[in-house]
Amino acid sequence: RVPQVQPRAEELSELYRELSQHPGLSTACLGPDLTTQYGGKYCSLYTEWSQRDLARAENIKFCRQYLIFHDGASIVYSGPAGTCSEIKGELLSRESPSGTLKAVLRKVPGKEKEKEKQFLEVWDQNRKVKSIDLTALDKHGGVYDDDQFGCLAWSHSETHLLYVAEKKRPKAESFFQSKAPELGTSDEDTGHPKKEDAPIKVGSPHPGSDGGWLCGCGADQAVPQGEQFVYHDDWGETLSTRSVPVLCVLDIEGNSISVLEGIPEHLSPGQAFWSPEDTGVVFVGWWHEPFRLGLRHCTNRRSALFYVDLTGGRCELLSEDTRAVWSPRLSPDGCRIIYLENNVLGPHQQCSRLRMYDWYTKHTSTVLDTVPRQAWGAFPGIYCGALPGMCWAADSRRILLDTAQRSQQDVFVVDTATGTTTSLTADAPQGSWSVLTIDRDLLVARFSTPSCPPMLKVAVLPTAGHEAQTQWICLQDAPPVPGISWSIRTLQPPPEQEHPQYGGLDFDAILMRPSEGPTAQKPPLVVMPHGGPHSVFTAGWMLYPAALCRVGFAVLLVNYRGSLGFGQDSVASLPGNVGTQDVRDVQLCVERVLQEETLDASRVALVGGSHGGFLACHLIGQFPDTYRACVVRNPVVNIASMVAATDIPDWCLTETGLPYKPDTLPDPAQWTEMLQKSPIRYVDQVHAPVLLMLGEDDRRVPPKQGLEYYRALKARGMPTRLLWYPGNNHALAGVEAEADGFMNMALWLLKHLQC
Repeated sequence: RVPQVQPRAEELSELYRELSQHPGLSTACLGPDLTTQYGGKYCSLYTEWSQRDLARAENIKFCRQYLIFHDGASIVYSGPAGTCSEIKGELLSRESPSGTLKAVLRKVPGKEKEKEKQFLEVWDQNRKVKSIDLTALDKHGGVYDDDQFGCLAWSHSETHLLYVAEKKRPKAESFFQSKAPELGTSDEDTGHPKKEDAPIKVGSPHPGSDGGWLCGCGADQAVPQGEQFVYHDDWGETLSTRSVPVLCVLDIEGNSISVLEGIPEHLSPGQAFWSPEDTGVVFVGWWHEPFRLGLRHCTNRRSALFYVDLTGGRCELLSEDTRAVWSPRLSPDGCRIIYLENNVLGPHQQCSRLRMYDWYTKHTSTVLDTVPRQAWGAFPGIYCGALPGMCWAADSRRILLDTAQRSQQDVFVVDTATGTTTSLTADAPQGSWSVLTIDRDLLVARFSTPSCPPMLKVAVLPTAGHEAQTQWICLQDAPPVPGISWSIRTLQPPPEQEHPQYGGLDFDAILMRPSEGPTAQKPPLVVMPHGGPHSVFTAGWMLYPAALCRVGFAVLLVNYRGSLGFGQDSVASLPGNVGTQDVRDVQLCVERVLQEETLDASRVALVGGSHGGFLACHLIGQFPDTYRACVVRNPVVNIASMVAATDIPDWCLTETGLPYKPDTLPDPAQWTEMLQKSPIRYVDQVHAPVLLMLGEDDRRVPPKQGLEYYRALKARGMPTRLLWYPGNNHALAGVEAEADGFMNMALWLLKHLQC
């Protein structure tokens, strides 16, 4: 055995500090074209980045600007303009269509005992021209800044702003609330609404508005009694403060805010934008009856595209109402709306359809359908959480999107008229590509690999038919992290493990290994299956795997059958087979890699979160002789006990292979089936020491799942340790929890693998 040197905690923390400083690139916005005195064109590029600040224990945001000189066909010169600066308090921001104004939603700490406030600001090129205290106006609750419902949309005329907020909830009183003596019978004393505050319906004039088409906010209501402790349903994991969203409009000139009426009560609206000619609002509406299911990472919730006519007050259905739709994007010419569509229920993420609605003919067409099997050289299908905010080419015919293609992520251009697709990254370096924005055919993207943090790339989109000639230019480089090599390998299950309906499926794994240091010749192996289960590891920058590799571990990231990017058949093969098919795929991958690579087969460990934790707990129970240690983050350990506590009860039945109906309870045989597919079933066979990390606020896989496993291990005398993170949800993404989690994980692995 190659002699090992165990890093001290101080060395580990210094390594983590170094790698966690690499920033992530989140947003890009192109300014309007300007002309130099010599006739050349240039524009500014505004970018936003995020970075972990360990000293402040928070994620900080900062911005950096660049200049791009181009001739319309190619980029002549590009480079940074000045240094970066931190962004404080910004929740949302959006440039106006002309690029001359910018809207910002900002949070401001309250003074002394006041609660935090939200301001909506409008900036021109030189100054702030509007600052409206939304909290003081009290027209609605908090503004949504999430990417599920939230929006900040300029009207085409640049006179109004559209956003989503929580519906104002009347303040409730106790039955025993002390009341001041009544001194008169004015409106103010009785609590009755004043005449000028009466509700204004869609289409009726709003005081101070310019066109009379904005709708009112509704009158203040009498304070109800006995409503203090009424339960209000919410949208689950990361959306626990989202219950009843409403569409709101700021009239910039009139300084008035209105809440849009006319939305059907059974819908929760979001992802809204202005229709052509500003005649109304287009939005996605999610059904929330009989109760709300978790929405984060769930692209299978019943929803549809709607249009509210602000002049007539009618709400019109634009898409089918039996599907799940999201990410609508209006073409630059205002003629077409592109959006993504899935089936309702079933796997939470799957291969999606690309649909298009023609605004003037009212015709809906399918641009791209689901892809049953991925084939190299062909379009793999659409597997993405959302389309880029700006995805249309200048011709209003082509759109840009990024999608998983097996174990990497690539950028494609789609001709919406013909359905043809072309990869813009086929000849570019292998890794993970993401579209940030496209404007006037200037394309901005993010690129990373497992050994290289995110970098900023720009290109000019060639004319139709010549897209394969796209030339990418690096605008912001990120030096590769030394000491990490990586490769992608493909595996085929043996005949006895083939799916009876979906035979011939293969899967991938990304192997990262140290290329220098004392363990480089024969490193111990850390196996990491992803969560979901319908998600995917793409060959991009990931902090934990990179840091583990630098510590001296080889890391195996397994994209078992059921992962995204391999075709819809692969997704469909897993429900009903969790705990067997996915477990066997991971074990096959581990055994094959140990045979073919110079790795230390006596020192193999598992690390996994969510469904990855489910698989890790299965593997240490089903194959106890393979694994020496295990670390799990918010793992699913007992599907039967999870179904009544999670925000996604449908997941528990769907992945078990059972039908889900909100008004039907599982029968005894179904409860048994859920238990039989759970890793708790194999707890008696576990020999590996287990470290558990649980988020106190996890709504997806409630922490009682991990506690159940912890107590089962303790009762059997197995070495185990539990870390409990207050204020953290399913992702355990708080800066402090993430850093502490890495340190404890690394020290646990080093200790129990005897490195």
